[in-house]
Amino acid sequence: MFEKLLELKPITIIILASLVLISVAFAFRRKKEVQKSNYTQVIVYGSLCVALSFVLSYIRLYRFPQGGSITPASMLPMFIFAVMFGPGPGILAGFAFGMINIIQDPFIIHWAQFFLDYPLAYGALGLAGLYRKNIAISCLIGGFGKFFMSFLSGVIFFGSYAPEGMNPLLYSLIVNGLIIGTDTLICAIISLIPQVQHAIKQIQKVSI
Repeated sequence: MFEKLLELKPITIIILASLVLISVAFAFRRKKEVQKSNYTQVIVYGSLCVALSFVLSYIRLYRFPQGGSITPASMLPMFIFAVMFGPGPGILAGFAFGMINIIQDPFIIHWAQFFLDYPLAYGALGLAGLYRKNIAISCLIGGFGKFFMSFLSGVIFFGSYAPEGMNPLLYSLIVNGLIIGTDTLICAIISLIPQVQHAIKQIQKVSI
């Protein structure tokens, strides 16, 4: 489960540590200021959520033979961030999350596939901020956004991996549905836990 987590490259560890340090620095700075800065809040929470999501993404509960893994709700911090600050900041944070993933574990066969599987797919997690009244529904929206981008990539660039006689559309639907769908479902279920919902509400109150 933790095998991939132990393989983090030094450059990735430096980036994650930098994100946390930046967050701490801005948090202390905010305490000294009389007026609250929404920009500061976005940087603080965004950096922490990206770092947390990345670490969780390297704890793999199950790895599919085709590639892709089931993680312990690695997308949930990104969904929470998007719900707190809206789709715009959420998409930017997702973009940053995707770029860190490309540094650590890249799989690129074409420039268009790179955009679909990394900046666009991870950025689509921020679409969770389009509906901010129910975190579980927000998770489903953000998860579908990532699924759609990965689905397109699968059809266009990975259709040749489909078993003989299987339509690439069906192959991409099944593979991405199992991987991203399961991960999204885990996030939605965890978000329904009363203690988790209470913690999210408390964080939202502090960030206002």
